[in-house]
Amino acid sequence: MKRELSRLIAGQIFLHACMAGTRMAAPLLALQQGFSAMAVGALLALFALTQVFLALPAGRFADRKGLKAPLTVSVAVAFAGVSLSAVWPIFPVLCVSALAAGGATGMAVIALQRHVGRLAQGPAELKAAFSWLSIGPAISNFLGPVLAGLMIDFAGPERAHETGFRVAFLLMALLPLLTLWCVRGVREKTSPALAAPSEKKRVLDLLNEPLMLRLLGVNWLLSSCWDVHTFVVPVLGHERGMSASVVGTILGSFAIAAATIRICLPWISRHVHEYQIITASMVCTAVLFGLYPFMSTPWAMGACSVMLGLVLGAVQPMIMSTLHQITPEHRQGEALGLRLMSINASSVLMPMLFGAAGAIAGVAPVFWVVGTAVGLGAHSAFKLRPRHP
Repeated sequence: MKRELSRLIAGQIFLHACMAGTRMAAPLLALQQGFSAMAVGALLALFALTQVFLALPAGRFADRKGLKAPLTVSVAVAFAGVSLSAVWPIFPVLCVSALAAGGATGMAVIALQRHVGRLAQGPAELKAAFSWLSIGPAISNFLGPVLAGLMIDFAGPERAHETGFRVAFLLMALLPLLTLWCVRGVREKTSPALAAPSEKKRVLDLLNEPLMLRLLGVNWLLSSCWDVHTFVVPVLGHERGMSASVVGTILGSFAIAAATIRICLPWISRHVHEYQIITASMVCTAVLFGLYPFMSTPWAMGACSVMLGLVLGAVQPMIMSTLHQITPEHRQGEALGLRLMSINASSVLMPMLFGAAGAIAGVAPVFWVVGTAVGLGAHSAFKLRPRHP
């Protein structure tokens, strides 16, 4: 299992890095071209839009086809979509690249998470497996923005030249091709559950599973925090005259911190329950969001990003472990799609809302409002505790 899991993590890193780097470079290019914070918010929302409509079909596709077919489709879409921005780095094409990179990553994530859930046996293995798998996005959230930032600053005749952006998009487009190479030796995981149930599937049936609605609500609040951080850091960096590589490094420090805590999670989760980790993360996030707008230098922003990475990075593996325990095995792909759809539906609207609010009142109120909501939501997270410990 360990060798197969390492292949899956590596494959996930390269595909997710494509989206993460594109998500950092595209807003910076749009800002340089004179587009407003609201337009940048709309651009960032497009990374989630495709996933809203494709998440459930992608989950059902994974339930039928397994791992490699969804991954192959994802790699092809990501490569083609992001390559367009390398050829035509204009705002409408950036929007197409955002749709392609976001949709491809969403489909791949569902297939990977479903496959890993089948490899694990029992709650302890689930927590450990998802802790290791979740290191992939954390690493790619560092790798993608940092590589893109370096290309933007140093691949052209001068910093932030159009040539640098073209090279950055080309590099991001090539990364997903390495995904297929990484997973070439992974075997499909079959299950008797695949032959089960031919009854008509309804999404509402999944929502009747114990704790599902509460879990989705908590997951939505915490995913909004990632959206806020991803949106605000480039805007703040641009306002304060920071270079693309500095902005990429700040985002990368968040990712490295998230990866670090996830390496420790298999040990931490043996001593505390999922609900305790999630509740503590929400409380700490609320405090850090209150402080972040006062961080005026790159070093201060980087330090705050590291702390946010530590507290938010611990959440996803615990949510994924809980979700697999409360969902029937033959519908786990669909449940993963439902989770992805619910958080990305808000990710479509929230960046545009953040952009509108930022244009009117500045970015500080965005941090404070979201931080307050997360702090209040900690009570719901605490209720995810098991009824019979």
